[in-house]
Amino acid sequence: MRWLRRANACAFLFGAFLLNGPVKADEEDKSDSQKETAKEMEAEQEGQEVEKQHKNPRLVMDTSMGSFTIELFQEEAPVTTENFLRYVDEGFYDNTVFHRVIEDFVIQGGGFTESMERKKTRQAIRNEANNGLKNRRGTLSMARTNHPQSATSQFFINVEDNKSLDHVPGIPSRFGYAVFAEVVEGMDVVDRIRRVKTTTKGGLKDVPVEPVILRSVRRAEDEGEAELPAAKD
Repeated sequence: MRWLRRANACAFLFGAFLLNGPVKADEEDKSDSQKETAKEMEAEQEGQEVEKQHKNPRLVMDTSMGSFTIELFQEEAPVTTENFLRYVDEGFYDNTVFHRVIEDFVIQGGGFTESMERKKTRQAIRNEANNGLKNRRGTLSMARTNHPQSATSQFFINVEDNKSLDHVPGIPSRFGYAVFAEVVEGMDVVDRIRRVKTTTKGGLKDVPVEPVILRSVRRAEDEGEAELPAAKD
C-alpha cells in the first residue's frame, strides 16, 4: 500500500505540473506578445519623432572659413522663417560678410557686401521675440535697430547664452530679439569665426580684419545633403 500512496502522490505532482505548466507558458507567450507590441509602439513613436525632427527646413551656410548647417524653427517663428527663406531663395545672402564679430557675444551678418556696402532690403517684419525661444548659444536671431519692429535681412548667431536679448513681457524696452533657428552641425566653424581679429571699418566697430565671407546659403535638399566640406584655416 505504501508504494501505491507514493505512486498516487507522484501522479498528483505530475498532474499539477501539467496543469500549471501551460498556464505559465500562456503567461510567457502573453508577456512576449506585450513586449513585441511595446517594441512596435516604441519604434512607431521613434519614427514619428524623426519625422518631426526633420520637418523643419535645414540650410547649409558656406563661408570662407568652412560650412555649417542650421535648422529653422518654422512653427515657432513663421513670419521670420518665411522672410529668411525668401532672402535665401533669392540668393540675397550670397557673397555677403559677417560684418560684426564679438568673441563672447555674437557674430552678425546678412546685410553688407565685402566692400562694406549695405544691401537694399525689403520692408521690415513683425518681431516674433515673444515666441518662447531663448537666445542660447548656437541659436540664430534677427538683428534690428532700437525699434523692435525693424528687422529685415540681418541676423546674428549667439556664441554664448545671451539672456539679455530675450523677450521680457510687459517691458517695451526689453521686447527682445526673435530666435528663429539654431546651428545643428558645424558649430566649430562658428567658433572659429568668433575668434578672428577685428577692427573699425567704414564707421563700424568689430569688423573682421580679414573678411569672413558668407559665400552662399542653400536649402539642405538643394545641396543633396552631401557631407560638409572641410573647414579652412
